Amino acid sequence: MVDIAYAMGQSGAAGQGGGFSAFVPLILMFVIFYFLLIRPQQKKQKLHREMINNVKKGDRIVTGGGIHGRVTGVSDTTLTVEIAEKVRVKLNRGNVSSVIQPSSPAPSEKSGKARSEKK
Repeated sequence: MVDIAYAMGQSGAAGQGGGFSAFVPLILMFVIFYFLLIRPQQKKQKLHREMINNVKKGDRIVTGGGIHGRVTGVSDTTLTVEIAEKVRVKLNRGNVSSVIQPSSPAPSEKSGKARSEKK
């Protein structure tokens, strides 16, 4: 009877792996999560931050609340947006969800391009 218990104890101890091999699946899961979830989210945040920093007067934007408007004033942290005729609101730059239509280039730039295309 003692021999059976002794044999069962030996097989259980031999089945356990070393310290590092127990962490390999956890490390593998973290690497997969990094490439599938964390890295794409960081890229998306970086693009959104660049878009917000490049907003300028005349751009058409959509706010986080879904309000469409045209930027009429720009400061470091806020934007003045015209949402209807003579109706302007101030909002934080972080509330801009997307730029629908960037402002068109100045008329002098358009005529310069047309002249260079004709040549």
